[in-house]
Amino acid sequence: MMKTIQVTINEALLDQIDDQCGSRNRSAFFRQAAELLLKQAKIKQLEQQDIQGYKRQPIRPGEFDVWQAEQVWPE
Repeated sequence: MMKTIQVTINEALLDQIDDQCGSRNRSAFFRQAAELLLKQAKIKQLEQQDIQGYKRQPIRPGEFDVWQAEQVWPE
């Protein structure tokens, strides 16, 4: 279900948005922008979880040596 909201925005920014909308309407533009920001926030959260995990349990020397040969591109 879609809900209608009211957003206050300055005219200069709205002009830039209108220039970028192309065939989309403003609502579609704002939906896509919000989805993108939320996706980026989720990625950042997952990256932070990885960082914290590696701080709690660092990689041990030799732990990934078995994969060294897989990193070489054949010529």
